[in-house]
Amino acid sequence: METATLTGRVALVAGATRGAGRALAVELARAGAFVYATGRSSRTGGASEIGRPETIEDTLDRMIEGGGSGASVRVDHTQPDEVRALVERIRSDHGRLDVLVNDIFGGDRYADFGAPVWEHDLEGGLRMLRMGIDTHVITSALALPLMLESGGGLLVEMTDGPREVNREYRQGVGFYYDYVKGCIDRLVTSLTAELADEPVTVVGVTPGWLRSEAMLENFGVTEETWTEAAERVPGFGASETPTYVARGVAALAGDADVARHHGSVLTARQLSDTYGVTDVDGSRPDCWGVIRDLGWEDQPLGVVHEYR
Repeated sequence: METATLTGRVALVAGATRGAGRALAVELARAGAFVYATGRSSRTGGASEIGRPETIEDTLDRMIEGGGSGASVRVDHTQPDEVRALVERIRSDHGRLDVLVNDIFGGDRYADFGAPVWEHDLEGGLRMLRMGIDTHVITSALALPLMLESGGGLLVEMTDGPREVNREYRQGVGFYYDYVKGCIDRLVTSLTAELADEPVTVVGVTPGWLRSEAMLENFGVTEETWTEAAERVPGFGASETPTYVARGVAALAGDADVARHHGSVLTARQLSDTYGVTDVDGSRPDCWGVIRDLGWEDQPLGVVHEYR
């Protein structure tokens, strides 16, 4: 199924500087929406505490190169006044908001994987909660009134892992990271209940093993040479580009019957199965299927290829 047109719709991708957020902004714009791409790293304002080179202006450039339109806005989503000003700008410019994607995080830089809560750096852990939970609540609380005023729409909560993964404690990631992802799952549940009689559909979406800019650097490969990393870590053979999940979300946003997904948490592969979208190479990776069937580690290389 081809992505339905989003012409005339307005979208906000909160946390669109890099990774999945950047791809989401690009694909929603490519599908016809006017997209506000927000983040803290800016050519004019400097890098955020993440300390990476990508900027929101770079994201806008890619949106335009893809034939889309939008705006890049420097916003710290931990600050209600900044989010409130963003929403007022969208209201003033367009008078509507049809799609909200909460993809803000960046807190993994504070992770102390494997450390129990009493050994984890407390300040860093609390900052992770602030970045990964508060930002989503603040943005939803302040953007939903405009969505409701303009007739409703789609609210997507980006997370890490399907429900069956996040309902259990995730070994090896530490208390704070596990808590953030569990809370996003609960946020989907809570918003689903509160919006049950309103025209806003809430859906959680998780990519699989994402070949983000940072992930590629961590493995010492590029998008062109990523399969070299899969030879060392077989599970990486089921990884995906950020475009894969972004194409799925764009298709979701264009679905006239999107309300059937209200309250669901969908993987990139489930979106692919539903809408027929593929990754840039035509594959349909199923990272979470690998983990479900083979576990988290030591997957055999030959078998993993069956999940593409």
